[in-house]
Amino acid sequence: MTDAWWSQPCPSPDVAAAQSAHARQGVLTKPPGSLGMLEDIAVWYAARQGSERPRVERVWISVFAADHGVAAEGVSAFPQAVTGEMVRNFIGGGAAISVLARAVGAALDVVHLGTVNDPGAIAGVHRAVIAPSTANFCDDAAMTSAQVAAAMQVGAERVALALDADADLFIGGEMGIANTTAATALACALLEESPDALAGAGTGLDDAGIAHKRAVVRRALSRHADAIDTLERLRRLGGFEIAALAGAYIAAAQARIPVLVDGFIATVAALVAVRLNAGVRDWLLFAHRSHERGHARVLAALDARPLLDLGMRLGEASGAAMAVPLLRMACALHRDMATFEQAGVSQA
Repeated sequence: MTDAWWSQPCPSPDVAAAQSAHARQGVLTKPPGSLGMLEDIAVWYAARQGSERPRVERVWISVFAADHGVAAEGVSAFPQAVTGEMVRNFIGGGAAISVLARAVGAALDVVHLGTVNDPGAIAGVHRAVIAPSTANFCDDAAMTSAQVAAAMQVGAERVALALDADADLFIGGEMGIANTTAATALACALLEESPDALAGAGTGLDDAGIAHKRAVVRRALSRHADAIDTLERLRRLGGFEIAALAGAYIAAAQARIPVLVDGFIATVAALVAVRLNAGVRDWLLFAHRSHERGHARVLAALDARPLLDLGMRLGEASGAAMAVPLLRMACALHRDMATFEQAGVSQA
């Protein structure tokens, strides 16, 4: 499937705009480098917007919800019915990401890809049901090839809406009971790591629960050991929402929309996206380091330097939403600070 849309090239960042922004940083009324990563963010954003003075004003958040067959193995502290219930909570305004999206003035797009506890048609929720759940990957491949392609296409379609809304930033979130297990299995396969190194507490498992999750992931990896390419590993071990996120990240990069990646599951989806299309990496910023055990290893594989470390492990795009004000402040400082010449301040 090398001719699939997700393999089409991504544009390169604007080197001239980055150079111009870097030069501006050097004449603002501060010691060079004194704003640390905030300076780097502003220059990074300048290259993606093709402007010496970038802005982060219109933020689009798509949250993809889907269920996982591996939940039957008892790998979550919460019942599977929660996924469908949370779809209603997202659009009803009661979820963490709902609160955070309001706080930062972001558009919140809720996408239902398929849940066992189907809440039905809900005003404001985009219904793109692929199946009630993936298959249990301990017994079979999680998805068919058609399901993977459909999920990735849904992600791309949500990015098209973000582009129509002139979004300056795309954020993807996820909800799905047992999706930490799926993300762990997929990360283990992509990084050739042991479940002992990557499997964590997810929704709040105790030590016995984590040990059981590791055993389940080990079984899955053994069953699907013959899957050697990224797309096939995604099909065998992933989920609808993970595939949708990967598709969204690729489509955003192809459309020149900067992406702010959330926590562990979103970062595994980003790893899939980059493995499928290396040019995507230039368009990704990483919001935070999750408390989930495997996140640091996946971040390292992407050579990613997260902006925040708050011990979060909720998902939903909550960590990424928390980082939006940081991006805005970085750009505001870069754009609105006076130069030494403007302020009549002596330089070093």
